[in-house]
Amino acid sequence: MNLCVFGAGAIGGLMAAKLAAKGDVNVTVIARGPHLAAMQSRGLTLRSEGTESVIPVRAVASAEEAGPQDYVVVTLKAHSLPSTAPQMQPLLGPETAIVSAVNGIPWWYFHKFPGPYENRRVESVDPGGVVTDLLAPSRAIGCIVYPAAEVREPGVIEHTYGDRFTLGEPSGERTPRVSALSEALIAAGFKAPVRPKIRDEMWVKLWGNLAFNPISALTTATLDVLTADPGQRGVARAMMVEAQQVGERLGVRFGIDVDKRIAGAAEVGAHKTSMLQDLERGRPMEIDALLGVVVELAELVEVEVPTCSTVLALVRARGRAAGCY
Repeated sequence: MNLCVFGAGAIGGLMAAKLAAKGDVNVTVIARGPHLAAMQSRGLTLRSEGTESVIPVRAVASAEEAGPQDYVVVTLKAHSLPSTAPQMQPLLGPETAIVSAVNGIPWWYFHKFPGPYENRRVESVDPGGVVTDLLAPSRAIGCIVYPAAEVREPGVIEHTYGDRFTLGEPSGERTPRVSALSEALIAAGFKAPVRPKIRDEMWVKLWGNLAFNPISALTTATLDVLTADPGQRGVARAMMVEAQQVGERLGVRFGIDVDKRIAGAAEVGAHKTSMLQDLERGRPMEIDALLGVVVELAELVEVEVPTCSTVLALVRARGRAAGCY
């Protein structure tokens, strides 16, 4: 099996390191700058569960160097895909699968979708259809990311918690390609269940992100403060209730109630959301993939989402003012 991680940051690096360490998969990572130079000179350093290991990996600067793959794992931010999809073309052979480990609603969401919206394009994450044109939805395998990790310094990944990558075909089938990927990840030490309804799990993860991320970017609150403050918690809960109505109209089943989902976020503690971190560091914020897409889908299924729409307008303005949107 030949597998390439495109965007070998924290999560991509974690996956690449453990797969390469097991040795059953030919792993290539595409990176740039000091991170690439460090991996090329001394390998990929993984700190996890109190241990540190250095794993040799094939690290290259471009898809041309990597060549065609069986699997391409995409761990980029969703807003990067329209500009990076053209760069990925040399990785794609006739049967190459794209493992979509991207937050939010993906470009392939309506591929093999049961019901009247099949093959509809999601403009918020696929403007003008550029991603669909270059990364055919038929290639996609859904992947929900649960581990937390960060790049401590070039070539060094620190894994803080979590070991599950939930997989699923858009069609819900258990195909040979998704089964083989699951087996490889399990052999490398991850949990990698294959779910028949990957969109349900996608929405449960998005459910918190669509509220906590933008609110934290507006108030600078960490999760413990946001969930303890009645005002912020109330706004988050209203957004989540609205979003649940959108998801359910699209056939999603939420296996947990909204207050338990908020309680789960509170248990994470004094954590800065990724959107707040991006704002503080002057990086592009995942506004459309996490919240803009929910408002777009609400219009599609004719559900009123006034709180989501208001927070979306505010966080877009905040992002523009900071040069992050």
